[in-house]
Amino acid sequence: MTAAPASHWLEQIHALPLRDTVRIMNVCGGHERSITMAGLRSALPEAIELIPGPGCPVCICPEEDIFEAIQLALNEDIILVAFGDMLRVPVNVPKREPRSLEQAKAAGADIRPVASPTEAVRIANADPSRVVVFFAAGFETTTAPVASMLAEGAPENLLVLLSGRLTWPAVAMLLDSATPGFDALIAPGHVSTVMGPEEWEFVVKDHDIPAAVAGFNPDSLLAAMYSVLRQRQEGRLFLDNCYPEVVRPGGNPIARGHLDQVMQVVDANWRGIGIIPKSGYQLREAYAAHDARLVYRSYADDSRKRVGEMPPGCDCANVVLGKVYPNQCRLYGLACTPRKPVGPCMVSDEGACRIWWSAGYRDNEWEGRKKRQNVG
Repeated sequence: MTAAPASHWLEQIHALPLRDTVRIMNVCGGHERSITMAGLRSALPEAIELIPGPGCPVCICPEEDIFEAIQLALNEDIILVAFGDMLRVPVNVPKREPRSLEQAKAAGADIRPVASPTEAVRIANADPSRVVVFFAAGFETTTAPVASMLAEGAPENLLVLLSGRLTWPAVAMLLDSATPGFDALIAPGHVSTVMGPEEWEFVVKDHDIPAAVAGFNPDSLLAAMYSVLRQRQEGRLFLDNCYPEVVRPGGNPIARGHLDQVMQVVDANWRGIGIIPKSGYQLREAYAAHDARLVYRSYADDSRKRVGEMPPGCDCANVVLGKVYPNQCRLYGLACTPRKPVGPCMVSDEGACRIWWSAGYRDNEWEGRKKRQNVG
């Protein structure tokens, strides 16, 4: 259903008799970036509302996990490696203490950005006398290569501080709530490539909401939007695959096999949101020798203010859940910018706040409301 240009799908969407507002949620930072940078919101009929959802792994990485990584790097004789976005995510500590991995690096910790587990292996092999701790935060797409790294035999001096999450449980939590906030779903392409599109069938079967897996160009995204809109119009709901050139039934069996072999699914915390059942990965006992949490003592400090929460005033958790748009946060573009981010949604390239700012959205709706009230 995708072998047509974006203009074709736009024409088809505009031809639909849309009487009521339809809220379509995406759950992929890559989707939100493509939608925003291509200006799709302004190209669609006014009745269609596109909502960025829980598609940013950096944004929901537990604050206490980042704090643990910072403390390990500062207090243990290790090399800590992490995906680049994670280095700037702030935690809640007194002003005199390093509040990010970037600041811990400036304070003398040996912290290095990596783009893949392969780089972590290379660093460990290059210096076998040093312990390398890979702070691995991410959804299924980035967690699967970590599992493969361990399944295929990682160096003895390479440990993992795992903060992996599954995407679908957050959507399930929204749908099980009284106010899910959306009428149709665009399912993530990369996650579906690994896990298979079948993971999203519950959206249709259990909640009577149309869903479609999409790729990352406007053609695929608009095809998916047309699919879910037409499904609603015709009352014929199903999970559509609008990314068939990459997404196959069953996903990637090797990657899924490595995930099952190395990790188990557990209840897990999402920053500012809380515990979501069956939404996290944990290393199995067979890989305990590579589990940094078991090798080193815990640096958890429950006495810290706002442990596990977003910074004061930051609405990133509600942005992640699709409850507010980025520019409805009172800090957006004022106290919080990419140069000086307050919350993780402004740090990551997959964060909706960072994406909107990069696309030129500068108006802060909260600030605008306050000014109008003062004038009145």
